[in-house]
Amino acid sequence: MKKKYIDVMDTTFRDGFQSVFGGRVLMKDFLPALDAAKEAGITHFEFGGGARFQSLFFYLRENAFDMMDAFREKVGPEANLQILARGINTVMLDTGSREMIDLFAKLFAKHGTTTVRNFDALNDVDNLEYSAQCITKYGMKHEAVITIMDLPPGCEGAHTPEFYEKTLREILDRGIHFDSLAFKDASGTSNPQKIYETIKMARKLLGKDVHIRLHTHETAGVSVACYLAALEAGVDGIDLAASPVSGGTSQPDIITMLHAVKGKPYDLGGLDMEKVLEYEETLKKCLEEYFIPPEATQVSPLIPFSPMPGGALTANTQMMRDNNILHKYPEVIKAMREVVEKGGYGTSVTPVSQFYWQQAFNNVMFGPWKKIAPGYGKMVLGYFGKTPVEPDAEVVKLASEQLNLPPTKENPLDIADRDETKSIAYWKKKLEDENIETTEENIFIAASCGDKGIAFLKGESPLMIRKKEDEEKKSMGKTNGIYTVIVDGEKFTVEIAEGNVEVKPQAEAEVKTVKNEEPEAMAEAAPGMTEIKAAVPGNVWKILVNPGDKVKAGDKIMILEAMKMEIDIPAPKDGVIAHIAVRVNDSVQEGQVLATME
Repeated sequence: MKKKYIDVMDTTFRDGFQSVFGGRVLMKDFLPALDAAKEAGITHFEFGGGARFQSLFFYLRENAFDMMDAFREKVGPEANLQILARGINTVMLDTGSREMIDLFAKLFAKHGTTTVRNFDALNDVDNLEYSAQCITKYGMKHEAVITIMDLPPGCEGAHTPEFYEKTLREILDRGIHFDSLAFKDASGTSNPQKIYETIKMARKLLGKDVHIRLHTHETAGVSVACYLAALEAGVDGIDLAASPVSGGTSQPDIITMLHAVKGKPYDLGGLDMEKVLEYEETLKKCLEEYFIPPEATQVSPLIPFSPMPGGALTANTQMMRDNNILHKYPEVIKAMREVVEKGGYGTSVTPVSQFYWQQAFNNVMFGPWKKIAPGYGKMVLGYFGKTPVEPDAEVVKLASEQLNLPPTKENPLDIADRDETKSIAYWKKKLEDENIETTEENIFIAASCGDKGIAFLKGESPLMIRKKEDEEKKSMGKTNGIYTVIVDGEKFTVEIAEGNVEVKPQAEAEVKTVKNEEPEAMAEAAPGMTEIKAAVPGNVWKILVNPGDKVKAGDKIMILEAMKMEIDIPAPKDGVIAHIAVRVNDSVQEGQVLATME
């Protein structure tokens, strides 16, 4: 029996790492596994993009472009190296200007990319057109994407085969060039029958020669069934990962899928199970010191009720774990259902999945719809394009009032082009002010990562990887720390660490703070004083006032960073700031006093 060749993309080193570790895996630790993957006969890899771009700069002190170069050198010139891009966001955290989207394509082509999987979470075809032009302009292959999921039970209006056909026809009618088409289910919630009908529809519309792929996750427990349905419907390629970063919140395991197609007329990438097993054993050794969150390996029957992508789920639970509020996770997941329905049914994939998460988090922590998350609010107001259906009118009204923004139908690229902070000139000047070399790579790093990108380029970014040993110490109450000490009247910041490590004191003047002096220890608030407390745990990102400043009720006095969100801390009344109790970068707990006023 002649078997149909099915292309397998190995997502281990991008989506696998993102789904299990939040992208935080050092290059030196995974490169030996890449050698083993090549020996196993794998020639198609997802090697960058998505959240794996920022994570290297934010947490690993690594340059994503250097990683891409090293990856290409390892696998050779013929391998198909693929990245994930978010339409008009590309790999940035917000909508890019046209010149930034062009720079993205130029740099990713320069640093070894073969194929760009290009998606828009709203399935707004307007958001795919310009990025597609840039991708093909620089000689990369464009994989157009339709993002898919199942709606929570009882919801309707989008995410049916008919809805996907409408989107595909719009791509074709617009004349957007693509070399392949992918259906991407980041939450793994689509049911097998819908997958079958959708792939059948696409095959009929596109003919037999267009390459069609399916991407899904095991988060809801139906990924293998969905892949089998897709194969039966005529799909040409699927995405798989290697253990220990397969299954659970990630893609199905390569070996599992090889087993699932035994006796069927499909040849999965020409791969041999024994050679893949050797590769997986090598990968396990490479990652044996890394802490794997238990939720990363689990399948949840609740995910179809509240679609949460595997790649975002563990990143969010790890943030909750870091802030000691993981017990709130079930409530946040439960709250997502209403947030998805009232938000217009954008697909739960980055960045929309994070908007859903942030709004559900706010609804749990502050009360339903009391605080609109900025990303979610801008989405329902139209600043990222058209949602599949009209968002809830009351939520749109609340978003407009709280964010002080009118609804819009303007092209998001036109809005971005008017924003000077999204121009190459703006970020070039920023680098010049910091005495940083103004290469195109550095400009893009700064533009896509903001202040954290500047910190990386100055050599000031943190190293934040979660190893088993560190988590065990936390559970035993043994944590390293950074403290301020005074020696002969001079302040120093020192790091207290266990084991054989080098500890370097740092002059206090070198530490970034808003005030030159450290906050004084604060006694119990005096009569007549008003305490301003943190409503949620997080980190102090900006302090906007000084003691003695006059403020009016509602004025922002500081901003916390929590769960990838900016949390404004307003003055509760008119008055004068008496005391600031925290510094920039301090971690704060729910209910902690941040300042007092009189």
